[in-house]
Amino acid sequence: MKPVPAVRRSAAPTALAIVRQNFSDVAIGSLRTFGRTVSLGLESVRGGITDVLGRKFQWREMLYQAWYLITVTTLPAILMAVPFGVVVSVQVGNLIHQLGADSLIGAAGGLGVIQQGAPIATGLLLGGAGASAIASDLGARTVREEIDALRVMGIDPVHRLVIPRVAAMLLVAPLLNILIIFVGVVAGYFVAIGAQNVTPGSYWATFGAFTVLDDVWISLGKALLFGFLVVIVACQRGLEARGGPRGVADGVNAAVVLSVAAIIVANLVITQVVTMFLPMRVA
Repeated sequence: MKPVPAVRRSAAPTALAIVRQNFSDVAIGSLRTFGRTVSLGLESVRGGITDVLGRKFQWREMLYQAWYLITVTTLPAILMAVPFGVVVSVQVGNLIHQLGADSLIGAAGGLGVIQQGAPIATGLLLGGAGASAIASDLGARTVREEIDALRVMGIDPVHRLVIPRVAAMLLVAPLLNILIIFVGVVAGYFVAIGAQNVTPGSYWATFGAFTVLDDVWISLGKALLFGFLVVIVACQRGLEARGGPRGVADGVNAAVVLSVAAIIVANLVITQVVTMFLPMRVA
């Protein structure tokens, strides 16, 4: 009788191989998702310009989305700006008081609110309320196969749904930023003159000496960029939602987390660039 050949058993994958494979899959998947997000952003900008020039822009949808964003972010913006302006004024005021330069509280409070506080608060509010609303809406449309139905009818969902939301976000972001600047500065002013014995004249004098118009433009530019990042991430996660209600919930969660992370990283880069090329100076 011929000997029966032994069955060769395949070696079980090691723990290191499993970890390496999972890390590789996550890294490659993240890069692909990032590429699709960048592609959606470029397509939205290009499509928005062509739609406006070709008179095909969805103005009604844009105004509806803008009004919705205003209604869900205005009151939280005020409630967020008041304590932020108070905290900046109190913390910086205590430090400046120890140095004997109480009159500089206006400059410190103004710069803190305008350059950092207002755009970050704007981005976080839009990333929380705006991104969740957009991702949930588009995600629900996706799992109900409404997006596929639009494609079957020859309607591009980017032009019909994404571009109006991008335009609405870019319209609301600077308005919200201006509101937060106004409320934050006024709150810091009342704390400075009421609790820190700063005269109104010295507060506004130093505020106007150190806060220049470039700071306001930088703040508005940050708000526009943060709003654009938020809406593109939210639309991308909503259009790629899969798996029913659970997939929509995961898409909303991912949209909020990624939006906040993108805002923090973008703010760090912009702050470093502005500090290098536009250092603080007395007006």
